[in-house]
Amino acid sequence: MQQRKVTIIGSGPAGYTAGIYTARADLKPLIFEGYQPGGQLTITTEVENYPGFPQGINGPDLMNAMRAQTEKFGAEIMQESVNEVDFSRKPFYIKGDETEVESDTVIIATGASTRWLNIPSEKKLMGYGISACATCDGFFYRDKKVLVIGGGDSAMEEATFLTKFASQVKVVHRREELRASKIMQDKAFNNPKIDFIWNSTIEEYLGEPGKGLTGVKLRNLKTGEITKEKCDGVFLAIGHTPNTSIFKGKIEMDGEGYIIIKPGTTHTSIPGVFAAGDVHDKRYKQAVTAAGSGCMAAIDAEKYLEANG
Repeated sequence: MQQRKVTIIGSGPAGYTAGIYTARADLKPLIFEGYQPGGQLTITTEVENYPGFPQGINGPDLMNAMRAQTEKFGAEIMQESVNEVDFSRKPFYIKGDETEVESDTVIIATGASTRWLNIPSEKKLMGYGISACATCDGFFYRDKKVLVIGGGDSAMEEATFLTKFASQVKVVHRREELRASKIMQDKAFNNPKIDFIWNSTIEEYLGEPGKGLTGVKLRNLKTGEITKEKCDGVFLAIGHTPNTSIFKGKIEMDGEGYIIIKPGTTHTSIPGVFAAGDVHDKRYKQAVTAAGSGCMAAIDAEKYLEANG
């Protein structure tokens, strides 16, 4: 059984930044990387909005650089997932695939997973015309035609944002009416660049990784009819799922499974347990905001340790 002052669960921008700060504070943190080291950025081909990289940087390269910086300052990284936690005892108990830890503080940075359609052609074209973040990738679709999949507020936000760049935006929705709030619906309906394809879902993506997406096959859910729709990009806006299943019943969460934090801090409902990044942030969901909250969690953890001897 290892004894630690700080254990970080997760390894995206939030987890690695928390690792950098706690390691520099000489707290010798242990990081459980999980099955997808680097988080969602490892499936992002080009990152152009992370400060300090005017030419842009590949998502995996950015994560590898953060990882190396974390290790440079003395953090220990375990290539394991966490399967069990016990926050009812002090020190807290964390069980990885092979490693068991007792830790004075825990920083949860397990992130959130984009909901995908999970059709075979999707994985092949991920990052080559298929995205889940208009703020990240909209710039690449200047004067191009794109589809947005979804019918909620986030889908309308994505569609409206994309009209700054794309020549045409079509929203594809499974139903005949949107789930979005009235104000967001009105915004989309009144935008001349946005059209709607109702009662439909993507059956197949068309294109090749080297050449990119060329279009999709759509299936009408009422008639079963299959049609082809040409497009240069598809943005999925059918939601995110926070990676918090192992913390269920052990920490306070909202109805969607996002960890609730005390406003202006990273403190959770359990003193000594902190949350950083997309695991609690359902609004911004950016690499830079995740990194910022990783820094906050590290400082909160350090101050907690000082206050508690």
